Amino acid sequence: MSLALPTRRSAARSLVPPWAVLAAGTVLALIVLAAAAPGLFAAAPPTATDPVHALQGPGSAHLLGTDQLGRDLWSRLVHGAGPALAIGFGSTLIAVAGGAVLGLAAALGGRYADQVLMRAADVLLALPATLLALLVITVLGTGTGNLVLAIGFALVPGYGRMVRSEALLVRRSGYVEAAVALGVPRWRLVLRHVLPNSLAPLLTLATVGFGSALIAASALSFLGLGPRPPSPEWGAMLAEGRGFLETAWWLGVFPGAAVTVTVVAVTVVGRHLQQRFTRRSA
Repeated sequence: MSLALPTRRSAARSLVPPWAVLAAGTVLALIVLAAAAPGLFAAAPPTATDPVHALQGPGSAHLLGTDQLGRDLWSRLVHGAGPALAIGFGSTLIAVAGGAVLGLAAALGGRYADQVLMRAADVLLALPATLLALLVITVLGTGTGNLVLAIGFALVPGYGRMVRSEALLVRRSGYVEAAVALGVPRWRLVLRHVLPNSLAPLLTLATVGFGSALIAASALSFLGLGPRPPSPEWGAMLAEGRGFLETAWWLGVFPGAAVTVTVVAVTVVGRHLQQRFTRRSA
């Protein structure tokens, strides 16, 4: 599982055609709508079992078939969009907030604070992100909340380095030096100039980072470290379907497709936002 975050330079080199942005935005809007109001897309309860109709293939009665307990797979996929987006958004929010605090403290806290915080970030970045997430889950236990904390913690060092880099550039800019010469208080300088201009690029990069968080959540749920059954969650559904690939391929294919389509849509929209921000900055 890779939680590497994109850079502004790599984002500037990738060109996203308008039709791809439109298609990705439409798909993402439908997924968000399904997460907010799953009853509009699926009437069957996601946890209702029906052993008589277990492992039925896709058809008119069940659009995407049923699982080993007779649960409607389409309904579980639709209701699983909510937990997937909630975990991705929550972990990204924690990572952005933690990275902002870490980066600003390193950039504005002086030489020694910068050295200590960045060396600690280097140590965390040297470790596999999966190991960091698993370490947090081992300490706190399994569950949705702990999964969000684990992924967010694994992403903090990368966001922290981004914020530090942007804050150093802003601090050395001409308008900040002019404000210092005019005697603007340090706290006002940080709140009105350094903080907004340092976080603006971070928010656009977080859009693509959201896709990485979704992949991480699905991977950890696949290992049984996410929401507990019978809650519909895409990674857990993948884990349940791996034992039926020869007899009921739809149990693994459709949850995997849901994760892939969501991540691709988020990434395309995020790349588009990065390109606009990069052109505006240039």
